[in-house]
Amino acid sequence: MPNLGFPSQARLIKTDDFSSVFNFRKRISGHFLAIHYQPNQLHQPRLGLVVAKKIVRLSVDRNYIRRVLREVFRHQQQDLAHVDMIVRVQRPFARNDFTNVQQEFLDLLAKLNSKFGLNANTGKKLD
Repeated sequence: MPNLGFPSQARLIKTDDFSSVFNFRKRISGHFLAIHYQPNQLHQPRLGLVVAKKIVRLSVDRNYIRRVLREVFRHQQQDLAHVDMIVRVQRPFARNDFTNVQQEFLDLLAKLNSKFGLNANTGKKLD
């Protein structure tokens, strides 16, 4: 059984980490989300989240969005490429959009894995 925790080693926290990912200028996007990414030398993916007040006014809603995205990442992290990724919310979403956003995030993660030559479902190298 894989460890499905979300330890501090799996988080992007420092401003320098965020800046280096944004300066790398690689991005994939969907309707609700955009993922900025940069390969890392660590043996695990790391996640940073950006939910702007301009997009989502209430802190309750911003925190809900962060919880949803962290939870999807937490369940998928063992199958992801070793990248630093920042998920930026482009449009607000509510609880009734949960399945759409979850599916979009999973699709973007699969696309990210394919860019690094990994199988979208298993996270293993393609031959």
